Amino acid sequence: MLFNSLEFFIFFPAFSLTYFLLKGRARLIFCVLASYFFYGWWDWRFVSLLVISTSIDFVIGRHLAQEVRTAVRRMYLVGSLLVNLGILGAFKYFDFFALSFKSLADTLGFSPSPLLLNVILPVGISFYTFQTLSYTIDIYRGTIKSAEPDFYRFAAYVAFFPQLVAGPIVRAAHLLPQMQQDHVFDKAKAWRGCELVAWGFFLKLCLADNAAQVVDPRFLEPLVYNSLDHLIGIVCFAFQIYGDFAGYSLIAIGLGRILGFDFGLNFNKPYFAASF
Repeated sequence: MLFNSLEFFIFFPAFSLTYFLLKGRARLIFCVLASYFFYGWWDWRFVSLLVISTSIDFVIGRHLAQEVRTAVRRMYLVGSLLVNLGILGAFKYFDFFALSFKSLADTLGFSPSPLLLNVILPVGISFYTFQTLSYTIDIYRGTIKSAEPDFYRFAAYVAFFPQLVAGPIVRAAHLLPQMQQDHVFDKAKAWRGCELVAWGFFLKLCLADNAAQVVDPRFLEPLVYNSLDHLIGIVCFAFQIYGDFAGYSLIAIGLGRILGFDFGLNFNKPYFAASF
């Protein structure tokens, strides 16, 4: 489900109303189920990947927090990395490397038939993978002293729909404590959240999408355009990617603010940074 879709404009008011009516564990479970519904709206089959990643790092996190032997702790961390990055790599890069190998083999006179997965990339897989990994890594490093004992709270932290598919990635030490609170509706926070959402939609729809109208034809058929056209396309591409990422992140931050959550600052003038 996209933020700029009719379905979301129906989903979010219904979610918000129910969210503020519920309390305690019922609110937490509702948050998890609604977030899975939001994610599954695109393709319900990939909800299983989200559940697997969440379950693995929940279990590994608890073992890591209780374990004192360095070698065993490292083993748990490596296990989390292998599973999560393995799933991510399989869906995102397996076909790419298989086709690259075939291309290399063809130049050497071989004609292998590569094994391809031919599956679509699950939306948001990078974001929730690194969200769960950041939790495991923070426990390993000692940034988080104790593991989250409540599976539903951890699942809500991973799958919380405002920042599930496009970020920003929020560290567990910042977001998990907020999941323990029963947020009440705050008019000032909601108004500020609406401002952030509106600004995010402006960056996405007005800046990024219009810049894409200039960029896409130039990148699609580069030989049709001259060097000045390509210079204009490159400049517009800088605005396009900023508008896309900053826009979606601001919408997520604003939605979280309406619900009482603070996701922190995401982009802070990246093009004005003094260094990488």
